[in-house]
Amino acid sequence: MRRTLISGLLLVAAAFITVMLSSWLDLELDSVALLGLAAGAVVALVPDATAGRRLAGFALGVFVTVLSYYARASILPDTATGRAVFAALAVALCVGVAMISMDKLPLWSALLGAGTFAGAFEAAYSAAPPRVVDNSFTSITALAMCVGMGFLAAAIAAALARPEQEHKHAADDNTATTDELMETAK
Repeated sequence: MRRTLISGLLLVAAAFITVMLSSWLDLELDSVALLGLAAGAVVALVPDATAGRRLAGFALGVFVTVLSYYARASILPDTATGRAVFAALAVALCVGVAMISMDKLPLWSALLGAGTFAGAFEAAYSAAPPRVVDNSFTSITALAMCVGMGFLAAAIAAALARPEQEHKHAADDNTATTDELMETAK
């Protein structure tokens, strides 16, 4: 409960700060602020692998989706079939990332990166497919700032809530020790 409250409050502050800084500095992050903050928070909060591996999987998911957009713009037709091949290619490349890393980079984080970038970039791509390279770098930069803010806020929250979790684990360890004692007493 405490972790949820701390995470929530820090993410509320991060969302507010991100949008206000975007406005003050004319960064134009508004369209991806919530998407990026939420994705960054998920990467930080999911207790799977290390934070570095989760971030690497996310980043590679973004990267393979950018490559998929390049393929979509250069060789795929602008039809439902072309969009379907694009989506399948992005997912297949995410699966490839997880398999090549022998699951050291979680599949879910690569898929989250792919979906987050696609959500942030699809409107810009649809408006100007020939400008895919320029627009993708702009979207990556904006998204990276927002994902970073969400990750940072959630990571700080996790660090602040850790003493409560260690206390819970200590109680669990005592139960496990008692169970082991009961087994050996038989």
